Amino acid sequence: MGNLVINEAFLQRVEALQTVLKNNIAGMFGGNHKSRTFGSSCEFTDYRNYQPGDDITKIDWNAYARFETLYLKLYHDERQLHTKIYIDVSQSMAYGNCKKGTMALEIAATLAYLSVTELDRVSVYTIRNSEVTEVISSISGRERYFAEINKLNDVEFGGDCFIAEGLLPTQVGYGDGLSVIISDFLTDNDYESAIDFLADKKRDLLCVQVLTSEEINPKVRGKNVFYDSENEGRSYRKNINKDIIRAYREAVQYVQDRLRNYCNARGAQYVLFRDNAPIDELFFEHFTQLGVMK
Repeated sequence: MGNLVINEAFLQRVEALQTVLKNNIAGMFGGNHKSRTFGSSCEFTDYRNYQPGDDITKIDWNAYARFETLYLKLYHDERQLHTKIYIDVSQSMAYGNCKKGTMALEIAATLAYLSVTELDRVSVYTIRNSEVTEVISSISGRERYFAEINKLNDVEFGGDCFIAEGLLPTQVGYGDGLSVIISDFLTDNDYESAIDFLADKKRDLLCVQVLTSEEINPKVRGKNVFYDSENEGRSYRKNINKDIIRAYREAVQYVQDRLRNYCNARGAQYVLFRDNAPIDELFFEHFTQLGVMK
């Protein structure tokens, strides 16, 4: 594929966004996200009664002077999270002169940048057949980001994609950040178990379905032979007419609804994005409307 284009002007605009996480946060200290537990940041959140053994430096002596009772100041606990991004690199993602695959990589690169600007760590993986391969490993900071992100230029597309078989054996952490799966999800293979797995780990989950305009609204007509890009032994010979197109559109809509409904049932987020749409539309419209970012 061609070189991944990093638009630094666009990345600077993305810095204005903030990821919205809803699950319990159990990351490392030193990040930019507020945990639901109390800790030692500079942001005051509440009081509680002093108990023997508490840190006396956190006693509010002004409150003691007024009420003659020892109260302890509580502060938000700020954590560093670990964003994990999984990219489907099967052959079907190369459909349409690989525009779909290129868009998937650009989305991953932008999400990774947003994570490092929030002082989080980020790892990027590819899924091919039943194998999850780490491409970028637990980076943090802008300098590391720009040093590592071009590794995505070496990603090649091919084979099938078994999302659940690849993800289930991996270590993902518990409640310590966002997991993102970027795929066309045009598969009979199991992805529901992967969604269940990540949801049970209390990770926030975002599924981004990337499709081409032709896949959503095909223009082909007449006699044609179609081949499964991930299984050349499967072919479909048909005279494509209005009825076939209508049935196809209904099938694609079913795939979208099935994925959306399953994500909703498991507390995950789902968004559909076309490969020919500007990427800022995804971040500044779709993600913000969905409540993934603000």
